[in-house]
Amino acid sequence: MSTTEQTRGPDWSAVEQSADFAVLRRRLRGFVFPMTAAFLVWYLLYVLLSDYAHGFMSTKVFGNINIGLIFGLLQFVSTFVITWLYVRYANRKLDPIADKIRAEIEGGAK
Repeated sequence: MSTTEQTRGPDWSAVEQSADFAVLRRRLRGFVFPMTAAFLVWYLLYVLLSDYAHGFMSTKVFGNINIGLIFGLLQFVSTFVITWLYVRYANRKLDPIADKIRAEIEGGAK
């Protein structure tokens, strides 16, 4: 066996065209695209309300806390919730397939 054959890695185009990789890609996109769209809509709502609904956003809830401040803080909360949801989703739906693909690649490379 030549040195070139020994150092040659996996056939990445074959990996990319495998059924497992297609499922992995579909599941990732099935989570990421809708979640990104939902977050962008939520953020755009916040920006539009801040710009065009001054009366509503400045409504006092208690003390000096108004709806605009609460919505602003909820932007941070939603970011952490999305991260938590993604980690849960990845652990259940993505990682098992990725681990299987990795094992096939590493097993095939030896």
